[in-house]
Amino acid sequence: MTLRLTDDEQELLRNRAAAEGISMQELARRAIRDYVGLEDHRDRVLASAERVMTAHAEALNRLGR
Repeated sequence: MTLRLTDDEQELLRNRAAAEGISMQELARRAIRDYVGLEDHRDRVLASAERVMTAHAEALNRLGR
């Protein structure tokens, strides 16, 4: 896989990696893992909310939701 960054993006990555004392590659990999983990969590929360709303639809309707 090749990741093409703009000059500005590469500079931001370089500076952040230097500040953390890690390689640009490690920082990019960490950012990807963090993003994917956050989105996975978001998906689970939304699915849980949907289950709760479905299970309690009658009560929510009575409350005007």
